[in-house]
Amino acid sequence: MFSFKWLFTTLLVFTGTAVCIRLGMWQLDRLEQRRAFNVQVESMRAAKLLDLNQNLPADVSSMEWRAVTVAGEYDFGNQIALRNQYHGDQYGYHLITPLLFSGEAVLVDRGWIPADGNSAPDDWRQYDELGQVTVTGQFRLGKAKPVFGGVADAELSPGQNRLDFWNNLDITRISTQSPYPILFVYIQPNVIEDDAEPPIPYQPVLELTEGSHFGYALQWFSFAAILFIGYPFYLRKQE
Repeated sequence: MFSFKWLFTTLLVFTGTAVCIRLGMWQLDRLEQRRAFNVQVESMRAAKLLDLNQNLPADVSSMEWRAVTVAGEYDFGNQIALRNQYHGDQYGYHLITPLLFSGEAVLVDRGWIPADGNSAPDDWRQYDELGQVTVTGQFRLGKAKPVFGGVADAELSPGQNRLDFWNNLDITRISTQSPYPILFVYIQPNVIEDDAEPPIPYQPVLELTEGSHFGYALQWFSFAAILFIGYPFYLRKQE
C-alpha cells in the first residue's frame, strides 16, 4: 500500500476518504441546524400573541417567528426600499417603514411595491397610511450578510448620509441612519388573502421537516467506507 508504485494512489484514497467523512459530518451539522430551526419556529408559534404596546421584552432578537401586534404611527420620512423582490414574476421592492409606538420604533416590512414608478422615496408616498395603525404579524431578524450570490450594500459616499435602496435588510447598518433607536428585529405583517393593492405583505412558507441531510450523511459515510475498506482488496487483486 505504501510502496512507491502505489503511494500516489494510496494518498488519493486517503484524501478521498477524509473528504467523504468531512462531507458526512457537514450534513450532520446541517441536520442539527435544521432541527434547532424547527424547534425555534414551533416554540415561537406556540407562544401567545405578543402586544408590544403592553409588553416589550428586553431581548426580542431571540423571538424570531413569534406572533406580534403593535399600534403606532408610521414615519414615512425614514422608510427605505429593499431591492430584488418579486410578486409573481413582477419585479419590485419591499417597502420598509419605521413604526413609532410607546416611545419605541420598529421596522415594518409593509410589503411589495412595483419598481415601475417607484424610483425615488417621494414616489413611495403614494402608499402612506396616515394616522394610527395596528400591525399584526411575526418577528423576523434582518440579514447582515448577503445570501450566496447576493450583493453587499454599498458604503456611503462622501457627503452621503443615508441609503434609500438596500440589497439586504441589515438592521444594524440601517439603524445608523435612523434619527432614533430601533429594535433589532422587524415585523412581517400577516398576509391578506387576494390582496392586490400595493404594498402587498409577504410571509415565507416554511417546511418544518428534517430534509434529506441524514440520508446524505449516510451516503458520504458509505462512500468513505467503500474507499477505505475496499482499497486493500483492490490492491491484493492487482498484485
